[in-house]
Amino acid sequence: MRPLQAIHYATPNPGPKLIVTGAVHGNETCGTRAIERVLAEIDNGQLVLARGEVSFVPVCNPKAYELKRRQGDRNLNRKLSPTTEIREYEDHVANWLCPLLARHEVLLDLHSFHTGGEPFAMVGPENNDGPLEPFRHAEREAALVLRLGVRRIVDGWLSTYAGGVARRRQRAELTGQHGLETDPDFGVGTTEYMRRVGGWGFTLECGQHEDPAAPEVAYTAILNTLAHLKIIDAPDPAPVAAPQALSLYKVVDKIDADDHFARHWQSFDAVPAGTLIGTRADGTPVHADEDSAIVFPNPAAGAGQEWFYLARGNKRF
Repeated sequence: MRPLQAIHYATPNPGPKLIVTGAVHGNETCGTRAIERVLAEIDNGQLVLARGEVSFVPVCNPKAYELKRRQGDRNLNRKLSPTTEIREYEDHVANWLCPLLARHEVLLDLHSFHTGGEPFAMVGPENNDGPLEPFRHAEREAALVLRLGVRRIVDGWLSTYAGGVARRRQRAELTGQHGLETDPDFGVGTTEYMRRVGGWGFTLECGQHEDPAAPEVAYTAILNTLAHLKIIDAPDPAPVAAPQALSLYKVVDKIDADDHFARHWQSFDAVPAGTLIGTRADGTPVHADEDSAIVFPNPAAGAGQEWFYLARGNKRF
């Protein structure tokens, strides 16, 4: 198995500290390919770093990467934090990755998704002092997310996930089956951890796993981020025209492995109120509760796992 690896570059001039990560999920390799391309350009002098520092982690989860699947023992991007209780491979990764994230200020985390659809970025909340996800860098996130090269921008992850955890806990009280998925911090991944330690950043979903365009989306986002942060001497990219902003508001889990979709959904397909989205194994229909868009539909999800999300439009961007 390949070792955990971070490639770090530091310039003599003050500037931001950026970290770019790939393959948090082992079957999402577009970020790995893009990072490898950028590393080659830095090393051959084609891309010159002018100020600040930048670290690249081409493969965050080597076990999952070698197995060519989403996770090794568990999902690295859930309940991400250092731990003294080493139970699974991803605990070792977390104890290495979390301090590395904390040494930086900005994170660009590169992902892809299961079904087809247009690339999109996920951002944090607006500035707030609330108990769930206090934050003070919303303006910085807004300025950069409009320059990553994608037009769709999604927020509401952690609050939506917290609602899903609450529903899982209710089911667990009935069944007596309490697992990691019922932990209130289960929705904390790379970007949420970064915000908890004072930083900011994005999850960029670059396209479907096998889409040959996805590595190019990731590569463009890296270059645009380096330019916007002035780590390289290049013009600030122009903001994307006509961004589409949405907020997640509900996550729906599979209850049974035989729960199935009514059709082949892609992320951001419209689901008007009353639309049949899927059917439970016992025949119970699952409908859209309001005019929405479906996000991250996963027909391969197992029982108790996230099946799909719903999002509504907002006017934030």
